[in-house]
Amino acid sequence: MARPAIAEVRKLTDSDITERITAIRRELFELRFQQATRRLEQPHRFKEGRIKLAHLLSVQQERQRSAAS
Repeated sequence: MARPAIAEVRKLTDSDITERITAIRRELFELRFQQATRRLEQPHRFKEGRIKLAHLLSVQQERQRSAAS
């Protein structure tokens, strides 16, 4: 599955970005829990989640910096 481009993330509203950040953090927590209980079947989802989270946090930080200027 192809990862969404950062340009697509930039099109989202601030509230959408915040909601997605929360959802991905929850998903990563659940993946860590599954890994600890040896139920994790798709370990590649860790990397995908971290990359998506990094994109969202980067865009959120860009917007905060531009608003402060």
